[in-house]
Amino acid sequence: MVLHVCFRYLARSPRLFLPTSTRSRSVVFQEEKYPVFRQQRYLSSSLRKMTDSKKLACEAIERENSALRALSLDIWDHPELCFNEKHAHAAVTDFLEQRGFQVERHFKLDTAFRATASSKDTDADTPTIGVMCEYDALPGIGHACGHNLIAIMGVSIALGIKEALEQGGVKGKLVVLGCPAEEGGGGKIDLINAGAYDDMDCAIMGHPSQFNLSRPVYVGMCPMSITYKGKASHASSFPWDGVNALDAAVLCYQNVSCMRQHMRPTWRVHGVITHGGEKPNIIPQRSELLYYTRAPTVEELEELKSKVKDCVEGAAKATGCSVEYKFGANAYAPLLSNDILATLYEKNGQNLGIEFENDPTRLSKQGGSTDMGNVSQILPSIHPKYSINTMVAAHTTDFRDKARTEESHDLTLIHSKAMALAAIDVCNDPPLVAQMQAELKQRQHPSARR
Repeated sequence: MVLHVCFRYLARSPRLFLPTSTRSRSVVFQEEKYPVFRQQRYLSSSLRKMTDSKKLACEAIERENSALRALSLDIWDHPELCFNEKHAHAAVTDFLEQRGFQVERHFKLDTAFRATASSKDTDADTPTIGVMCEYDALPGIGHACGHNLIAIMGVSIALGIKEALEQGGVKGKLVVLGCPAEEGGGGKIDLINAGAYDDMDCAIMGHPSQFNLSRPVYVGMCPMSITYKGKASHASSFPWDGVNALDAAVLCYQNVSCMRQHMRPTWRVHGVITHGGEKPNIIPQRSELLYYTRAPTVEELEELKSKVKDCVEGAAKATGCSVEYKFGANAYAPLLSNDILATLYEKNGQNLGIEFENDPTRLSKQGGSTDMGNVSQILPSIHPKYSINTMVAAHTTDFRDKARTEESHDLTLIHSKAMALAAIDVCNDPPLVAQMQAELKQRQHPSARR
């Protein structure tokens, strides 16, 4: 049963049934082209060396392979924007409830949920594992960040842990949290503020990518909305009576662009003019911009925000406009990958045939931002990136299409198994929780301490 993914790839590859001498060369070709093929070969051999509880976890995930594939495609086929993920919310909660989870729909937020399971015997020292699901899409291009895969990864991890808790003699508690609005809405931040994470000891999830990175660099991000107000006038007859708010917006954009020469290499500022006027013959009396500011630490992000603020105010003064601006309440914090958790994930992943990235350039390259960063500031957390065997960037139509492929699905399940096994390690060694929390206290920003 566990090997049927491998058999699917064998069936697609007639060269693997050639004579032995030819077949050996063909196997090398297939393993280079399809990483999932190589990893499934490792999985079949490593299962023989696993503890019974870990075998049960892997088998539970593989048993639901077809159903998980159908769930992923269902979410992919019905892309929904942040805080409006009604179809995905219903699909995932139905799936979990049908498999014995205790599900609370519309938990704290309309499209959030909480699903739980536990071993029969628990006490105050029993670890509680938090597993995150995401399922929102991007405007215009659907699931171009692969959240259909993130959703089933969370479900898969949960299936494996639940099986170990209920059938494998592992002592622990499990919380699956459905998290809406990662794409700019900060759903996890709202859930933090509502107390949804208060009973968890750690939090885990993963994200499809180009590389296998157990400790990816996610930077802090804060949105900034800007509105300039001027005075309307006829642009031909009486332009001198007007105050041009579009000029202020353009000057603000140029100010920020000029500032880039003096920004640290790890800082990012990018924005768009979202409103620039009504008609060419009317001096624009209002303009609007939206910016994202990003930096790798909370302190640097505050410094960068101050510099952008000066650019904004300078444009208003130069053009005679008034300006109103505000930074978003749901700013994304930098991700703190818990080293103990990440190491457990690596060890279990390597036993399943996962080859983690070791190129220093790729290891240190910063990516985007995520509200999982905020979770990592209050709980020991990991948010690894895993390869779906592509070099195209996320937030593109090519990545969207890749997230629908069977290969991406199979790779997602392999990494789901590795994360489920890491969670089982935590449950089997409760003192790890205190060690993970001690590590977090050394690294977290003072404002995040609870």
